[in-house]
Amino acid sequence: MKSAIIALIVVDLLIIALTFLFGEEYWLINTQMAFIPSAFVMFGSMLSYRSMVQGRLNAGAIPDDERDILDKLEDPYELYDDSLKKDDSEKTLVEVVKEERQNLKKSRRSVWQITKDAKASFSFYRLASYLVLIFGFFYLNNNHILDIPVYLFSLAIPSIVIVVVLMKKS
Repeated sequence: MKSAIIALIVVDLLIIALTFLFGEEYWLINTQMAFIPSAFVMFGSMLSYRSMVQGRLNAGAIPDDERDILDKLEDPYELYDDSLKKDDSEKTLVEVVKEERQNLKKSRRSVWQITKDAKASFSFYRLASYLVLIFGFFYLNNNHILDIPVYLFSLAIPSIVIVVVLMKKS
């Protein structure tokens, strides 16, 4: 996370230097009104997702998967798994359908589980960042200084920088 913050600061300083170099005052305003809220949206998303995953891990909702990557690639549906019991008795179609319906009923998620997962989507950091982004867009548009290509380019930069930093990390 720290490396992503440092990379974003360096890229933002580079953008500021380039806008001063080209002498476009409106470009500077457009880039900063898009870059900063977009970076905060990314960090808000990362923080809320991390807290959601950590909460699920603490609650034991995410099971440990003992299969290694090679097993998952060679046998994704566990058709050739030796550890599974083989049932030699033939089942009728009606019995199989009943079992599958029971399995589907067991795997349904309750309203409480859905709201727990939705908390990550509605975190304060993300909502506040989106509000700043929207108000910044309206400010630029109402004052007739909105430059769409520059704005969209600056909006995409934080996403690209964070993806590159995280790809380097792993």
